[in-house]
Amino acid sequence: MNKHLLILIFFIPFLHLKSQSLYFPPITGNTWDTISPSSLGWCTDQVGPLLDYLESNHTKAFILLKDGKIVIEKYFGSFTQDSVWYWASAGKTLTSFMVGIAQQEGHLSINDLTSQYLGQGWTDCITEQEDKITIRHQLTMTSGLHDGVPDNYCTLDTCLICLADAGSRWAYHNAPYTLLDEVIQNATGVTLNNYINQKLKIPTGITGAFFPSGYNNVFFSKARSMARFGLLILNHGNWNGNQVMTDTSYFNQMVNTSQSLNLSYGYLWWLNGKASFRLPTLQLVLPGPLNPHAPDDMIAALGKNGQIINVVPGQNLVYIRMGDAPGAGEVGVAFNDTIWQKLNEVICDVSAVTDMNDMVGLKIYPNPACQYFTIDLEEGYYDILIANAMGENVYEQTHVNGSVEIDRKEFPVGVYFVTVGTAGKYIVRKLIIQ
Repeated sequence: MNKHLLILIFFIPFLHLKSQSLYFPPITGNTWDTISPSSLGWCTDQVGPLLDYLESNHTKAFILLKDGKIVIEKYFGSFTQDSVWYWASAGKTLTSFMVGIAQQEGHLSINDLTSQYLGQGWTDCITEQEDKITIRHQLTMTSGLHDGVPDNYCTLDTCLICLADAGSRWAYHNAPYTLLDEVIQNATGVTLNNYINQKLKIPTGITGAFFPSGYNNVFFSKARSMARFGLLILNHGNWNGNQVMTDTSYFNQMVNTSQSLNLSYGYLWWLNGKASFRLPTLQLVLPGPLNPHAPDDMIAALGKNGQIINVVPGQNLVYIRMGDAPGAGEVGVAFNDTIWQKLNEVICDVSAVTDMNDMVGLKIYPNPACQYFTIDLEEGYYDILIANAMGENVYEQTHVNGSVEIDRKEFPVGVYFVTVGTAGKYIVRKLIIQ
């Protein structure tokens, strides 16, 4: 098995996506087509446990889309389809999208200095340091401003203290992000809400608005508007044939690694399937993917108290969760991963890429692996290739018969793809090393 086959394997989910047409609900009204879990071949007996888990963790709304259609839509307690809730930091992704719209219309460039739109002295830094901060640094959480000040949300110049040069340090800092709203307003000449109305709500039917809360601007909307935004992102900024975001370069940068300091962060979007990640308040690089139980191509909007949008291009999936705090912390990474554990039971682990369905004898255990793991093969001879989440080959063995035991010590903690092939056919399984 060669590297060309591995490249083909990684492209298969995207080819699958292009081969399927997405459904888009009408821009006005409450019509939204549905599809049943049973028609997808999912494990319907696991839907109840998923919903029970969500309810026990103070969820108010949960929507799961497949190919744009609603598979699960559940509201808990007194919350209804017409109830409005806040997005918290999940709303950062809305701001990121609108920065891209402003750039495509020529109002700004993300390489512009922030001071060009906020004026000199918007921080407490010396001019030399302030003039290194660009809009890109605000989008990537690399402004170099001190996130450990008494009020991390404070946007006053006295709170914005330079700790490092822009681009040299990653820190989850709300204040520089919040000031992007003012950047958009000063660049376009209209308020952020008016800009969203013109450029996002009209073409997609998304409703809602940003409201001030202390130093923050917080987006409020119905759950279905959150799902609409997820569907727009799933289709690369295109709503039912209308290319809302035409700056494809910006879009691709937005949903991919944006800097080398935190591989799991784009432009205010969280990314799964990377070799490492950082979390808010911690100056630690943690090995492995952000959410080990989620698909590796998942991108996420994550907000305080468990406000979540997950977009999975390889499976044409979107899910959103609104609700009260499940004990999830600032961005709810662990909570999101637990939801995926429950959701995988519903989907019945249909995420594996394969064109070798008759190879039922393949087993990889234990998975996750802590010491050794075994790859068990049915009768025959096979080639085995193991790649890390970055697509780099870390193990290869040809003409294997029976089973092979591998010492996990050879692999750093993380997510890997085990490819087993024979006679031009192959099967891929995900392996987690703990």
